[in-house]
Amino acid sequence: MNPVLVEAWRGSAVESRHHGALAVMDADGAVLAALGDIDLPVFPRSAVKVLQALPLLESGAAARFGLNGAELALACASHNGESAHTQTAAAELGKAGLDQTALECGTHWPYHEHAARALAAAGQAPSTLHNNCSGKHAGFVCLGCQLAGDRDPRGFLSGYVRPDHPVMREVTAVLQAATGFDLAHASAGTDGCSIPTYAIPLRHLAHAFARIGTGTGLSAGHAAAARQLREAVAGAPFMVAGSGRFDTRVMERFGERVFCKVGAEGVYCAALPQRGLGVALKIDDGATRGAEVVMATLIEALVEHDAAEAGLLHDLGSPTLHNWNGIAVGRLAAAPPLRQAFRVAR
Repeated sequence: MNPVLVEAWRGSAVESRHHGALAVMDADGAVLAALGDIDLPVFPRSAVKVLQALPLLESGAAARFGLNGAELALACASHNGESAHTQTAAAELGKAGLDQTALECGTHWPYHEHAARALAAAGQAPSTLHNNCSGKHAGFVCLGCQLAGDRDPRGFLSGYVRPDHPVMREVTAVLQAATGFDLAHASAGTDGCSIPTYAIPLRHLAHAFARIGTGTGLSAGHAAAARQLREAVAGAPFMVAGSGRFDTRVMERFGERVFCKVGAEGVYCAALPQRGLGVALKIDDGATRGAEVVMATLIEALVEHDAAEAGLLHDLGSPTLHNWNGIAVGRLAAAPPLRQAFRVAR
């Protein structure tokens, strides 16, 4: 069994425990730290969106359509569906001569409560632009337009979410190259936004993110694309998540020193370029709250920070739990195995 990484306290007693595993690696493939089973394949879900966005730049599609930093950042996003997100996705599609009807990600209400309430109050229904993956899919659409060549882009793009479509073949090839894991023999499934997802060990995911942060082990084109995407996200961190979200708050403060990305079911990955390190973690029960505590703890231990940054990491790594009356009833905290492994005292 994987060790306990996070404890949920209520009053003076531990009420719940989140088990999990994590890997910290450098770009040469050396394991600097590990807890739990880092060779068990897990579905990374949205944590690997930066890897899936590499072909958008390497193919020349981003340059062809003149995508700006905010649009590139949105290609790496699991966003809230706030107006800035939907408008940016629509603008990106417009540059390719298409609109939201080209997206095959599905529709859901905005994650952001105020955005969802405003939409409902206006008597409007959500569209594919509100899907948290619409930026990633807008990038897939632009890549598809590039791959289509002289063919009708709409006809070519139909079914681009299928594993055998040229767009997904490009995306899967990059994912395999960056992780060094044979996806042809990996467990496969369908992600929430309908594209293929593959189970990959944390060891390989952490290695891939070390490569994203350094360029080491990537092709020249993919290394340049990774650098451009990291710069875009550092310049427009709101696009990657949105108001109040962990990823946006951390990258607003740390800039290019940290690239972090949440995935569904308790997965988190990060690149720490100045340290040349990659991080990948999975909370066994799928709790995002646990994954956020672990990621904040790792950033605190591995990245130099000032007093203001330390305060942010403390708030994210030891959040107070409140009831509906606003009364503090407990807290989340790094469990002893995690604190001891990274010598973080809370």
